[in-house]
Amino acid sequence: MFHKNIKIVLAALIIAFATYQFIEGYIGNGIFLILFSLIFIFLYFRNELILMAFLRMRKQDLEGTDKWLSKIKNPQGALTAKQQGYYNYLYGIIYSQKNLTQAEKYFRKALELGLNMDYDVAMAKLSLAGIAMQKRRKREASTLLKEAKKLDKNNMLTDQIRMMQQQMKKI
Repeated sequence: MFHKNIKIVLAALIIAFATYQFIEGYIGNGIFLILFSLIFIFLYFRNELILMAFLRMRKQDLEGTDKWLSKIKNPQGALTAKQQGYYNYLYGIIYSQKNLTQAEKYFRKALELGLNMDYDVAMAKLSLAGIAMQKRRKREASTLLKEAKKLDKNNMLTDQIRMMQQQMKKI
């Protein structure tokens, strides 16, 4: 909703007013304002629209996810690099159902910008491996599968990786 710099300015102003409240002796107000400013600091690092898109994605509502992501008008200016990575990651998931070429573009952009969690990187590489397999690029798909397997530390994607490796043997 707010630009990332506006969030920081709002947090700074609220903290300054909280300091004033502490000086005036209103300790309860100051503590409340400090806690209130933490919301804006949190939203600087985690964009609220991307969080809402992840909630829609969790319910497997691709149209709702697309609706929330489309509300971000200028992702390069309004989002940090990691947030842009997740923006592209979500669009990659959406387009993997529609257009594989677009999905590949979004997944590559997400990996280029960076994702915070290894599971997300593994999922993006696994999706890219599937796209590469469908486009008959076996060598690229096998390297992406190996990288995804290394990144999957909690063994959440083992079944999908195993299935893709079996499908690659058939090619």
